[in-house]
Formats: sequence, structure tokens, C-alpha cells
Amino acid sequence: MSDMNATRSAWGVLIVDDHEMVRAGIRTYLMLDDRFEVIGEASGGQDAIDKLDADAFGGRVPQLVLMDLMMPGMDGVESTRAMLAKYPNMRIVILTSFLEDDKIVAAIEAGAVSYVLKTVSADELVYAMQGALRGMPVMSGEVSQALTRGLRRRTAQDEDEGLTEREREVLLLIAEGRSNKEIGDELHISIKTVKTHVSNLLMKCELEDRTQLAIYAHRKGWVNA
Repeated sequence: MSDMNATRSAWGVLIVDDHEMVRAGIRTYLMLDDRFEVIGEASGGQDAIDKLDADAFGGRVPQLVLMDLMMPGMDGVESTRAMLAKYPNMRIVILTSFLEDDKIVAAIEAGAVSYVLKTVSADELVYAMQGALRGMPVMSGEVSQALTRGLRRRTAQDEDEGLTEREREVLLLIAEGRSNKEIGDELHISIKTVKTHVSNLLMKCELEDRTQLAIYAHRKGWVNA
């Protein structure tokens, strides 16, 4: 693939979206901007990979891909991962209607430079595309907040892998203010077993009492407000 920094008349763009009308709209707009050239379209991730493998774009490999997220078969996250494995210098911008913490985290971890909602203006999309070509993430405030939430949740889960499923259940019930007897009745275990789980939780979380355990669970976001 040619050097991303090479001088050229226009950046080659590939549009990957399972809706033909969406592809047509993006293509029509980019035709008015001489900085970009839509060199190809694909109805999904596998279609894009197949066309790249078949040299369907006149010997050119796109520098930038606008990638839909939710598509039949290979979704945007899986497609991003697969395309970057073959073309590591490619820049991918996720362009989607979905604002979900976990999806944003997964897309960025797969290698997408930016995550852009389809509600953005044409100028905002072009700005994100230009940023991606320079390797600079461009995201709206709401996307950045969702990414932060998702990463925090992922970190919390990674930190607490030492807790068993039963210990998590006990911890959540403690956070709800349940007594040992109430926890035992809820989980159908003896009070002695509940006390054992509480002791294990205190040790693993490095805390001193039930109140601290309850606060811990709330801080992790595991308890509904």
C-alpha cells in the first residue's frame, strides 16, 4: 500500500454500509470535495475484503474507510479488525447511529481511529475524516463520554476478576442493605456460608466492613441508583 503521507490529488475513500441510500448520500457529498475520492463501496465487511482481495478498485487501496457498525454477517468491529490485519496503514472511521458504551470501546479497541454518529453534519464528518488521516481521533462529546464510561466499566471488571459469581451476588445484596439472613434466604444458602462469602469479599477487596463493601459496589456502578 502506498505511503499515507505521499502527495496525491485526493485521498481514496471506501464506503462500507449495508444501506445503498446511505452510501449514495455520502458519495454524493464527497464528490463535491476535491480532497477526497470515493474509489469504492461495499455492502458489508466481507464484501469490502473480497473486493480488496480481488483488486476491484483499479489497483488502489483506500487510505480511509467509512465503516458502518451494525451490518449483516461481519459487523463493523469485526470488519475493522480483519481489514487492519491485512492493511495496517488504513484509517477507519466508524459511522453509525448507535451510541452504546460497549460498542464504542470494542470499535476503538479493534483499531478504528474515530467513532462518529450519522447525525453529524457533513462538515463534521469531513473534519473527522481529515483527523483520521492524520491519526487523530475526532469524537463528539457524547461519544467521548460513552467511551470513558465503557473503559471504566471494563477496568472495573478487569480489576475484579478475582470475585466469584456467588461473591458478586452477595456483594450486590450487601449493597442493597440486606442482612446475612436475608442474603441466605435469597440465595438459598446458610448464614454460615454467607459469613464466609462476606469474609472473602473483605479480604479480596481489601476492605474492613460491610459498609465499605456497599460503598465499593456503588462506586463500581454495579447497583442501580
